[in-house]
Amino acid sequence: MEEIRSRTVVVTGGSAGIGAATVRRLATDGWSVLAGARRLDLLREVCEPVGAAAAGLDVTDEASVAEFVDVADRLGFGKLNLLVNNAGAALGVDSVEGAQEDLWRRMFELNVMGTLHLTRAFLGRLRASGDGHVVNLGSVAGFETYPGGGGYTASKHAVRALTKTLRRELLGEPVRVTEVAPGLVETEFSVVRFDGDRDRADSIYRGMTPLVADDVADCIAWAASRPSHVNIDEIVVRPRDQATATSVHRREEND
Repeated sequence: MEEIRSRTVVVTGGSAGIGAATVRRLATDGWSVLAGARRLDLLREVCEPVGAAAAGLDVTDEASVAEFVDVADRLGFGKLNLLVNNAGAALGVDSVEGAQEDLWRRMFELNVMGTLHLTRAFLGRLRASGDGHVVNLGSVAGFETYPGGGGYTASKHAVRALTKTLRRELLGEPVRVTEVAPGLVETEFSVVRFDGDRDRADSIYRGMTPLVADDVADCIAWAASRPSHVNIDEIVVRPRDQATATSVHRREEND
């Protein structure tokens, strides 16, 4: 346990959903946790009860990333064991022909460039620990496509390519690289995607049992807790009721 308690982790997008669940899980497991998010008030509500540190972070803004790294150094995260690149979002369900380019740009800035910014910023500190690990939150959308998902699936395919490239580039160095790719997880994800339309968001999970954020946090914690010579390249995790991005078993309400 002492070995685990000495280990440090940075989690992005820690104010809600999978990020918040990961903060709670790793802090409970004894990790020293620094979480970042734009919604600092919500982030503090997640972090304070479990003894994690919280700091403001916009992964799309390089100045914000630099300030966050400075905070990490001041708090003793100069050597880092684990970086969880969780911040990300899906925005809208535009067709390719009808694409709202501002939404596509925002998804690429958040999902792809945000992952790049944090990885680049902390890679030296991960090396310095002698036992570093990058976990990128992908999606089954990085393996599949579906109508109306062009912007999101393109960005998650890019995250997958980035992750696989990083794995090869770090071969022989003391840094592991993992992608965790969930299917349907009931968080605020769909509420954000549908611009606050709660009924439409709820319909995504109607008649089936989706994953919850803790299920994905469990995958992250498991991958990170393997012996340092073991690299879990990828974890694809879906609900039992989901076989592909669009193949979902739904039960009638009276079943």
